[in-house]
Amino acid sequence: MAPPPVSPSPSGNPLWLLALGVLLIFGAGAVLEPVWAQDPDPPEWTTSMAAGGTADSNGSMIAVTGVDMTGQSILYLIDTESKHICIYQATGGSKSTRGVQFVGARRIDLDLQLDGFNDRTESEGRPLGYKDLLKVFESAQDAGEH
Repeated sequence: MAPPPVSPSPSGNPLWLLALGVLLIFGAGAVLEPVWAQDPDPPEWTTSMAAGGTADSNGSMIAVTGVDMTGQSILYLIDTESKHICIYQATGGSKSTRGVQFVGARRIDLDLQLDGFNDRTESEGRPLGYKDLLKVFESAQDAGEH
């Protein structure tokens, strides 16, 4: 009996895809590393989050990475001086499908002035507005001072 023919296509096991992703990540790190090495003031801290996300800041910019619902890498850049946010999505794969895509941007200065939006803060099962919540905190603070 002859052995089964060897198939040139990858098996149904997605392990090869995971290995390719790891190689792409390490390859990108090796290419980008010299750019990071040129930074005269390297960041003092980096926070690692669940699901492989990270956050870092240099005083005027905040960068947060993560994974969206489709499994693609997401980068959020927040300019704390001009009050803007930009979102980018990175995709891997073949040469024709990999790249960085600009998702969106907006000024957030007015957003940051809101006392609340889509806030579901409750007290005793009822919605609690900002002014009511402020009173709760002020009364708790006053009680702690006496």
